[in-house]
Amino acid sequence: MERFKANAAIPVDMRALISKELARIEKEENVRVIFAIESGSRAWGFPSPDSDYDVRFVYVRPLDWYLSITPGRDVIEQPIEDDLDIAGWDIQKALGLLLKPNPVMLEWLSSPIRYRWSEAQCRDLIALAEKTAFGTACLHHYLHLGERQFRVYAEGRQTINLKKYFYMVRPAIAIRWIRMHPDVPPPMNFQELCDGVDLAADLSVGLGKLLIHKSQSKEIGEASRIPVIDEFLKAEFDWAREATSQRQPPKPQLRAEADDLFRAIVGAGDADA
Repeated sequence: MERFKANAAIPVDMRALISKELARIEKEENVRVIFAIESGSRAWGFPSPDSDYDVRFVYVRPLDWYLSITPGRDVIEQPIEDDLDIAGWDIQKALGLLLKPNPVMLEWLSSPIRYRWSEAQCRDLIALAEKTAFGTACLHHYLHLGERQFRVYAEGRQTINLKKYFYMVRPAIAIRWIRMHPDVPPPMNFQELCDGVDLAADLSVGLGKLLIHKSQSKEIGEASRIPVIDEFLKAEFDWAREATSQRQPPKPQLRAEADDLFRAIVGAGDADA
């Protein structure tokens, strides 16, 4: 695909606000943020002029919290204010999802936009994520995500919301990535994703035009459907539907490795207290 440069940089004042909000959450919730990243269209590389800031983070609580006989809530969600959307997962939840594996967690760890990043612990999380990337195990997620968006927002319509169109296109290209690189998690950034797969010339041109259109339109912007893109979506979703019947089971030794990493991260936080 012809390389398209979107202005996805985070303004200095917004970074300062996000940092302030993360510090507030740490104090009020008695947690330590391990990493915080941008997960939405800004990280994907195709924001609209009015795109939200989708901040996602993973955190750890003090050791005693995990020793209770009554499990606590393992997510922190903040009310969306203006264009700032902040939410996080507890490290125990994050590691459990990583073992499935959960493509969302894999993508968070590959986000090109970081607000907080504990280098050593994130390095260990990425190492574990690379071992859990069982190619076909991620297909069900991308297939479900893409097909649902197509069914709800595209079928029977001549025009389509640009944001929703990319919510179909991105899973389809992630499926193509898994076909070509079954042991490597698909990257979050859309341009990197496209660069790593074999896209036909007419499809690349169509995607390039779509990116430019979205970069200049608001979140509610619409455009006509593009036949070559629709054909690509159908082909990839059809392939994934067949491939999901051959899903591979998780590697059993990884659960013990994840347990060790969980104890190390929680123990490190407790020692710092």
